[in-house]
Amino acid sequence: MKYILVTGGVISGIGKGVIASSIGTILKHCGLHVTSIKIDPYINIDAGTFSPFEHGEVFVLDDGGEVDLDLGNYERFLDVTLHRANNITTGKIYQQVIECERKGDYLGKTVQVVPHITDAIQEWVINVAKVPVTDDGKEPEVCIIELGGTIGDIEGMPFVEAFRQFQFRVSHESFCCVHVSLVPQPKSTGESKTKPTQASVKELRGSGLSPDLIVCRSEMPIIDEVKQKISNFCHVKPDRVICIHDCTSTYRVPLMLEEQGLIQFIGERLQLNIATPARPKKFMWKWRDLADRHDNVRKVVEIALVGKYTQLEDAYASVTKALQHSALFVNRRLNLSYIEATSLEEATKIENPVKYHQAWQILCRSDGVIVPGGFGKRGMEGKIAAVTWCRTTRKPFLGVCLGLQAAVIEFTRNVMSWKDANTTEIDPESPYPVVIDMPEHNSGQMGGTMRLGKRTTIFHGDSILKKLYGNVGSIDERHRHRYEVNPEFVDKIEKAGLHFVGRDESETRMEIMELPVSTHPYFVATQYHPEYISRPLKPSPPYLGLLLAAVGKLQPYLNNAMASNTTSEDGENSDDDIVGILRRNISNVSLSATSTPVTPSHLSVKSPTVTD
Repeated sequence: MKYILVTGGVISGIGKGVIASSIGTILKHCGLHVTSIKIDPYINIDAGTFSPFEHGEVFVLDDGGEVDLDLGNYERFLDVTLHRANNITTGKIYQQVIECERKGDYLGKTVQVVPHITDAIQEWVINVAKVPVTDDGKEPEVCIIELGGTIGDIEGMPFVEAFRQFQFRVSHESFCCVHVSLVPQPKSTGESKTKPTQASVKELRGSGLSPDLIVCRSEMPIIDEVKQKISNFCHVKPDRVICIHDCTSTYRVPLMLEEQGLIQFIGERLQLNIATPARPKKFMWKWRDLADRHDNVRKVVEIALVGKYTQLEDAYASVTKALQHSALFVNRRLNLSYIEATSLEEATKIENPVKYHQAWQILCRSDGVIVPGGFGKRGMEGKIAAVTWCRTTRKPFLGVCLGLQAAVIEFTRNVMSWKDANTTEIDPESPYPVVIDMPEHNSGQMGGTMRLGKRTTIFHGDSILKKLYGNVGSIDERHRHRYEVNPEFVDKIEKAGLHFVGRDESETRMEIMELPVSTHPYFVATQYHPEYISRPLKPSPPYLGLLLAAVGKLQPYLNNAMASNTTSEDGENSDDDIVGILRRNISNVSLSATSTPVTPSHLSVKSPTVTD
């Protein structure tokens, strides 16, 4: 097993997750099996109880683990399925050590940070690194570990000490350290400042870890003289100082790393025997094609997101990525507008009419609307107002989790005339509790008590979403919710025209809701979170349907998709097949004719820079 530790310096949010994911992407294209671990030094057991304002999105894994959003980056970039143990927190480590102490495993010794905490960290990493994360079940060969926070943080010190010891435990040829640091470029002078990076590396070296590779993050490219200066003061070779400046999309980052010799460095440093002088002709060609298509798309699709946590875009990281994947599929550049749900409410019209009318203006000019998940009373009436507008104006709509619940409440209020219909989360005394809490919900404890992880949804009858999924009988998607549609009202709601076309295996939980195509072109909602398993080359079907409907190409796509269900000999779509299907389907629905054509990267001419 080879281990690559990614640390960060100067500021948090420097891009360690994207760098770690990009390194893994390159190694995977070299034929290696790669896994990833994210270390979060906070004392929380997991990310499940975080407010989205505090730490961004809570990402959910197949096994129900509520983890840091960076694990979503790993899964999307590497196309792997991680486990809850791939996210290590201080809380998990201390909980494990305390449980061992209570059982007497330490034979009465004084339990200390060194060696007990540091040993527990090392053992956790070694054990998790061996767990397969791909469908073939093969044990990973390389484990990429991202240490959250910034070097020097008091919370991260036990982990830094653990890896100081770990590097000797696994030998020099099996461990390397990649340090990601900010190189600021003040606009007043335009000069790249290396002092923050020097101080960060000094702090890291003082803790017993020496960076083998320094990745410099900057707004603009860094000149060779600056790289040489960093090399001299940070004790690394000049060719081991890599610059990743701001670019058009994160899809460019693996390509930039590869172009600056990352494969040769990793191959030599970890003795992986992959650093051949010449890359194959098609090396990372799918990734290059993806990046080129992203940069060359010119037509825009306007999507409005009506949510509760719009002040922090990371709160909807997976939703945003899923929309981007689908927009790229239909050859459109996504213009995503965030609307605070409370701004659409009548109370805001009185208190702040300018804000109210601006929010409604954004909503009305959008090509499609998404109402994502959330919890609590705030903003619920605004979400319901947005659903009403989408239903009555036939605007393409996708609801996710709370979005489905809002759509059911809106329908029962305005179509079925149940004016007091509500969710028991907001009004426990409602005469029409169309959304109720589930038996699993434990009101006395918040963490890990929701319906979490991968569950099976069975389709009932014909539907748009069933066609988008390829006319399969059932699907497996990830969940994260405490409330569900009240099964007592389902028959009456369906008789009124709102159909529940997907249900769980017990047929008591409503998973997918649709209005008939004769009533609305795309009015769909899911209780599960389809964004969690969306991939750049395999967009999530519900999100893809929203984008296709938003550009007026849903029905042509469905007709052509059924006719071009191309598979490989073993019946499974390979990556090459997927790219081919993307191109054929886009061509078939006459989207590419309206967009700037993409030239293969090895023949391309330099195009104007497009700001993402």
